Amino acid sequence: MLYYLFEYLEKEFQFPGASLFGYLSFRAAVAMVLSLLISMIYGRRIINFLRNKQVGEIVRDLGLEGQKEKSGTPTMGGVIIILATLIPVLLLAKLDNIYIILLIVTTVWMGIIGFIDDYIKKFKNDKEGLKGRFKILGQVGLGIIVGTTLYFHQDVTIKEGPFQVAQHEVVVSSASQEKIVNPEIKSLTTTIPFVKGNEFDYADLITWINPNLEKYAWIVFILVVIFIITAVSNGANLTDGIDGLAAGTSAIIVLTLGVFSWVSGHIVFSDYLDIMFIPRVEEITIFIAAFVGALIGFLWYNSYPAQVFMGDTGSLTIGGIIAVIAIAVRKEWLIPLLCGIFFVETLSVMMQVSWFKYTRKKYGEGRRIFKMSPLHHHFQKSGYHESKIVTRFWIVGVLLAIITIVTLKIR
Repeated sequence: MLYYLFEYLEKEFQFPGASLFGYLSFRAAVAMVLSLLISMIYGRRIINFLRNKQVGEIVRDLGLEGQKEKSGTPTMGGVIIILATLIPVLLLAKLDNIYIILLIVTTVWMGIIGFIDDYIKKFKNDKEGLKGRFKILGQVGLGIIVGTTLYFHQDVTIKEGPFQVAQHEVVVSSASQEKIVNPEIKSLTTTIPFVKGNEFDYADLITWINPNLEKYAWIVFILVVIFIITAVSNGANLTDGIDGLAAGTSAIIVLTLGVFSWVSGHIVFSDYLDIMFIPRVEEITIFIAAFVGALIGFLWYNSYPAQVFMGDTGSLTIGGIIAVIAIAVRKEWLIPLLCGIFFVETLSVMMQVSWFKYTRKKYGEGRRIFKMSPLHHHFQKSGYHESKIVTRFWIVGVLLAIITIVTLKIR
């Protein structure tokens, strides 16, 4: 909203300083600071409100140190993250940008699913919360919306090699010079790491059977989007188990995606790094800046000892947002690396459950690979303090983020 206001003031009245809002870097900086202040200042009021409404976490006794003391800590704190993200975005982003619209829809959609889950747990006294099939249904619904929009919307395009000669290039003549212009094209091309000419077309998954199947490639793409959104949101949900782990890890991941959105939406940087140029995707940087500020501000209250938990309201929303950003900037194949913490946490649960069921069937008693899953609980059971676990997971997250960025040039 402020973007359009100052654009009008600059155009009609040459209002001093109004042109600053035309710069992506300025709006991103303001968005981050504003979201940080909102989450820190109003976060306290929201926590007090949740406490007054007795919206406290019911912590099961898993035999972990310091666990009993956490019982009664306000939950549903993900509302802080959602509000601190959406308010700066609505004020500073271009609201007609399709990527911004998709991220707003994702935030609200996943926030509602998580809120319903937390509400049922707390006010309906149902520890299981929203049934798993309804969560999956909600994630699938979002996947269909996101996948369909990214495939069919006219503003979702790419330019392949902005200064490279290709069959679809158009040469524009002028009195002084000739320059090569690549038109925007619709494409299901995405990025895969560590491969020379690191682009992959989802249509290739079916056209090897019959080239005529290319017209159905959008179905494959939507299925991939559904899988990614479901996997990442559930991974974030499993990672949210100890104070500060999910919020801090997510901030590192999202900040890295911010780098990708910036360079992918900048014609000079994308050409220099030899990656696909995605018009209009740079506006995601505003959303990312606000989201990172919200996560860091939330850590003010969620770091050990936590004064508030994000609940599924926050964790499902975080995972959904990360997934959609990665898909939008066409870096979804980097998710197993960039979101390595989420991946390992999810894998530990899958291994634990599968092995337990297998050994119970074969030996008559269930056996475990880890002392407890997800993985962070295994380290707690091993005697590590949760602050040390969180810090070391953050360090691993930073390392994975650096490696992920380096994949831009390692092929």
